[in-house]
Amino acid sequence: MNGINVKRRGTKANLRKHRSVFLPGEDQQDMGAMKRFSTLFTSFRGKANKDRTSKEPDLPAELSPVEEKAKEQRYASGQFFFEYLVVVKPKKTIDGIYEPQIIYQFPKKDGMVRSQRDEEEKTLKALTLFCFPEGVNWAPLTEYPSETFSFVLTDVDGSRKNGYCRRLLPYGKGARLPEAYCIISNVACFGLFSKIFDEVEQRRKISMAMIYPFMQSLREAAFPAPGYTVNIKSFIPERGTEIISLTRPTDSWLEHVDFSTLFRCLSDEAVLKVFAAAVLERRIIFIAEELGTLSQVIHAVAVLLHPFIWQHTLISIVPEILIDVIMAPTPYLLGVQKRFTDHVSDQTELLVVDLSEGRTETFIKCMGDEDTILPHKLKDEIKQALSAKNEKSSLEELNRVVPEAFLPFFIKTVGHFAKYITRNGKDKRGEFQRTNFCKAIESKGTRRFVKKFVQTQMFDLFVQEMEQRPVSQDGTGFFDKKIAEYQKKMREKAKKH
Repeated sequence: MNGINVKRRGTKANLRKHRSVFLPGEDQQDMGAMKRFSTLFTSFRGKANKDRTSKEPDLPAELSPVEEKAKEQRYASGQFFFEYLVVVKPKKTIDGIYEPQIIYQFPKKDGMVRSQRDEEEKTLKALTLFCFPEGVNWAPLTEYPSETFSFVLTDVDGSRKNGYCRRLLPYGKGARLPEAYCIISNVACFGLFSKIFDEVEQRRKISMAMIYPFMQSLREAAFPAPGYTVNIKSFIPERGTEIISLTRPTDSWLEHVDFSTLFRCLSDEAVLKVFAAAVLERRIIFIAEELGTLSQVIHAVAVLLHPFIWQHTLISIVPEILIDVIMAPTPYLLGVQKRFTDHVSDQTELLVVDLSEGRTETFIKCMGDEDTILPHKLKDEIKQALSAKNEKSSLEELNRVVPEAFLPFFIKTVGHFAKYITRNGKDKRGEFQRTNFCKAIESKGTRRFVKKFVQTQMFDLFVQEMEQRPVSQDGTGFFDKKIAEYQKKMREKAKKH
């Protein structure tokens, strides 16, 4: 999901490379809200460089060769933590309803021409929709548990911005309105931004003014490479200056996911049913009350497909104003709040999954064949591998167990792809022999599944990338190495017998 940089061909389909969440930008008929929303977000390409500072944390004036190498590795990502922070809060309108509005933006975007201002207004309007997707259904509250969720805004040209949001009730007495702190960033790392929001929330208890020096220090720091740490200096009255350490996970493709929510909400059998529908790129809707539950489950489901990438619409939290997106005829992964369940109940040919506590049934709608999509033997192997986890498993344990359960499925079904990419010359583009690839599979059940899977867009794009990959890079990718490890293990097993 993260940490993979691949080139796309210049088609609209290929521009939809998945990093985390995609909003529609398709040229399809009758897309209604999907088309309208695709115009709400335009990226800040080129503009960000004007006001972004590239200052790094204090380093020695002269570095030894070893220290210099460590510095290069530490900031190898070439990214910065975020572009800007906005604070969104419901405000009462003259009509007596509460409408989410931006009350603060940090840093301010100055010196823009009119077209740039218009683009920014569209972006900010989109942010308010996601920070408070419930629309105008708000009133002052005395209690409200803070929650963290994420989304991604995607422009029609495929450029993406990750949104991280912490909604909380400001410290005080009496009824008051919640606030949403939303960070827009180029990087996808949910766990790291959750820790950042913990710091933001602590400072908000003192004063909103305490937040911005911390965010400025963060904005001036380079985003660390996988496995590295960045230290942020921060001052809080009565506590003095503190050093906040933020460490990026080593496995970058897992850093935007929390499998614990997925397996807390669904049984292993139910997860396999969802996985089967996702593998064949079907329409899937998740229902829940909590925004964090929706975003975390959808991100987790997308990662189960690794090394393949969901190429279609994926909206972790559908704002009320965009609820018509559920009528789209094309594949999607959508998160819908429980209050909108009635809107999805009359839809057909899709999988609707209820994640909420106290539900009477998990699958509100289904196609009926989800239990038979995966080859029986391989499905049992996934279930067996998942049994290594339990309710007390840590995030690190889940990040090990879950990929080890699902990745072998793709190795055993399509891991022989490299043998069926032929080239007429060392520097020539390869050509995938689809028919022979399918015929090479001995198991009838596996072959039946693969014939369906090779028709998906995620497989098609994967093969295109392999065809274009230079010969020098063959066997060097993460999936290639896992395939080689598996094949070596099989050879050693065969020798013993």
